Amino acid sequence: MSDLQIGLIALGVLLILLVLGFNWWQDRRVRRKMQSHFPTSEQDPLLGAGAGAAAGSAAASATATSRREPGMGGDAPRAPGQPAPVDPGSDADDAEEPDPACEVVIEINFAEPVRGADLLPYMQSLRHVGRKPMRVFAETDQRRHRARVHAGESYASMQLAVLLANRSGPLTAIEWSQAWARAQDMAERFDATIEGPDQQAVLEQGARLDDTCAALDTQVGLTLLLGAAQPAAEVLAVARDSGFVSDGNRLAWPAENGVTRFTLARADGAAFDAGMGGIERLYLLLDVPCAPADTRAFGRMVDVGRDLASRLRAELVDDQGKPLADGSETVIDERLQVLFEQLEQAGLPAGSERAQRVFA
Repeated sequence: MSDLQIGLIALGVLLILLVLGFNWWQDRRVRRKMQSHFPTSEQDPLLGAGAGAAAGSAAASATATSRREPGMGGDAPRAPGQPAPVDPGSDADDAEEPDPACEVVIEINFAEPVRGADLLPYMQSLRHVGRKPMRVFAETDQRRHRARVHAGESYASMQLAVLLANRSGPLTAIEWSQAWARAQDMAERFDATIEGPDQQAVLEQGARLDDTCAALDTQVGLTLLLGAAQPAAEVLAVARDSGFVSDGNRLAWPAENGVTRFTLARADGAAFDAGMGGIERLYLLLDVPCAPADTRAFGRMVDVGRDLASRLRAELVDDQGKPLADGSETVIDERLQVLFEQLEQAGLPAGSERAQRVFA
């Protein structure tokens, strides 16, 4: 072997060692930054104050830290009670922020401020990864927090907040990889760096949240048997006259704050105004984690169901197809109070934005 070959081999080994050393240094730098952004806590992220110690971060950590996460949101519709974003150019910060109890954040830092008008065309690709929604937040070049991108502002950084779990299950490795790939794409397009937590830690956090939600996920239903098919238009008119409002293919019975208490749907899942066929069966559904806590949550639905049954000349039965026994609503409501308390203790208050996010 010649001296040239030996020299080339030595040079190659040296380059490999330099690359490994640089990667190790960069990984440590990223982890230190992420730890400063998301301080550890002795509480579980799903447990509220007083719920007891457990592994993980506290749900209260979102408010315990004084750091305001930079954010950028798209133009998705707001949930009832959700604060409206401020006007473009305002000196006020948007109130909505990433939720560390149920979302994981990838941060994108631009080398130079980027105009919102240049970012907006890419917002649609940042709505979902697989079956998990993403929210986008940003910080302007004037250090103002935004829950939505505005064409007339410039941004120094943005965050992708990825939901850790919902009714489709915990965040998967594929979904996390898709979110990371989209962050990398943004970084390449706009000369930015990205930072985010370790994949294994993310997947474990998602699995814990999914286990908690699975133990608390409850729905209670009733059925209206209309007998002979009744015209959909007439059924819809009766339901609206009773107090229901449109909610996609379903109808919703809203609480005072606009949050849905329970829903009414056709048995075939179609919209009430779809087609010319009649309706023979309707479903009333109380989605417990997504409905506001109420001492008569089920009893209220029973009252409305009986009123509808009278108006539609229908029979109201339980989920076993049996006539509803007198007083059964009181027993069920007592059981639901226990579940409402458990949801509160887990940091997932019934009807809250967080609960509606993970129980979707």
